[in-house]
Amino acid sequence: MAHHFANDLPSRLSMWQRVREYAVPPSMIETVTARRAVGDWAGACAAARIDVDLDLRAVRDRHGTDLVHRLRADLRRLSPDLLRWHMPRVAPDGRLRPGLTLSLARYGVAGAPPLELVVRTPPAWADAGQRLSLALWDGSAHGTPRHHPHPHPDRRFRLDLHRHLWDAARSGELARRCGAYGATSTAPTDLPAPPGGRGRSAPPDSPHVPGAPWAVGRWAAEAELLLRAEGRPRGAFTVRLGARSRVVLELVAPDDSHAPVCRPLRETLPPREAAALPLLPEAAARVLPDLELLRAGLITPERLHPLVAAALPVSGRAAVTGPAAEPGDPHRVACRGEVHRIALRDGVLTAVDHDPAELRREELLVALGGPALPCLRAIDAVHRTPEALPAVRERLRHGDVAGALAVVEGLLGPAAVLRDGPLRQELESAAERRVDHGLFRSGLVAVHPAAATAGGGTAGGGGHAQTDHRPRLDRRTPYDMRRKRTGRGRPRTGQTR
Repeated sequence: MAHHFANDLPSRLSMWQRVREYAVPPSMIETVTARRAVGDWAGACAAARIDVDLDLRAVRDRHGTDLVHRLRADLRRLSPDLLRWHMPRVAPDGRLRPGLTLSLARYGVAGAPPLELVVRTPPAWADAGQRLSLALWDGSAHGTPRHHPHPHPDRRFRLDLHRHLWDAARSGELARRCGAYGATSTAPTDLPAPPGGRGRSAPPDSPHVPGAPWAVGRWAAEAELLLRAEGRPRGAFTVRLGARSRVVLELVAPDDSHAPVCRPLRETLPPREAAALPLLPEAAARVLPDLELLRAGLITPERLHPLVAAALPVSGRAAVTGPAAEPGDPHRVACRGEVHRIALRDGVLTAVDHDPAELRREELLVALGGPALPCLRAIDAVHRTPEALPAVRERLRHGDVAGALAVVEGLLGPAAVLRDGPLRQELESAAERRVDHGLFRSGLVAVHPAAATAGGGTAGGGGHAQTDHRPRLDRRTPYDMRRKRTGRGRPRTGQTR
């Protein structure tokens, strides 16, 4: 069953707690580790639901053998489950950030633009299964998937400077790189945060972002790595504090023998120049969510990824235990003045203390409109809205279909026939969304099938038969349009259709 969190728990921590519970199940970690141990990097990616969109033979024919050797070495060190563990996510469900391209490694080629090993997430309308794709990007439009909304690597979420988040051989650097041994701050004390305009420095008394988990103590060291990768020994860089808030900092040091420190840039840069500065990645700017969960006592080291648990120091409060189980067996029902049992028999959930002939008569009576036995009502409630429905929903949201089916089979039995209700709707919706993902992967649908309706067209791309045509709402309709059509709020103007 899904956990019930306290009201005073920050929503950010509750989201990460659910992510750590359901996003990377132990069965995935076990399978990926076994396949990676024998050198089967492709099988490890398949177990972690990562589609491989690169051909090593084609890379060798086009870029040479040396590059293939470097690429194959990185693929063998790749831990797909660790990469999924550290992927950026969005609130409130904690699913993968949609339509994103991350750079995992960069390869310099003489006389050619650098190549990048990238991982991509599908757009929100095709994110069923929470699958990823692994590809090689050469920095040009050649070979770029046109159906992906953002095929170019995002410098905000680059991981080529943070190999410890996906490279199994360097996962031990996690504690040092995330600042686990040093103090962290929720807001910079001496670094100004701009109240509004993007890319402008603010006066020292400007307000900070409240409650943001910033790893300020690591900014100078991480900025030095960033600027060195950009070919700049020292200089200015930016930190994104919010959707419309960035701070411009400067990395300075008296000489090469002193550790550099960062300070606010004294002069105000124009927005265009500030936007061109190197951007500190999110993995370096913010505190690792696992550290927050450990310090808050919301997770135990045993529930962390094995590579993460081995790298992080075990500290923090004792883990918060779940609510105590209520006395009594939930599979016992008061029926006709007696306590009857409900259990799995021959792969089906059934009333054990009733004769099969009696159950058939009672089911026929119910079909004719008569009252049902309490045992039959309890079985029907478990089929339609079981107590484990929140756990099934969480697993389906994060793509763990096998785990969700295991929960259902353990509750209803492998031979059970689902009845109409929320449980069946969740499973059918997950199956339908997987079809959308297949269409996206095949390139048959480049954009959301209902995206054209927002601009005055039909879902099929044609024009409307009449001016007042309103598209039909279905599962393909974008969420924003569905909310606008079904909302009952007052319109902003007095004009109505």
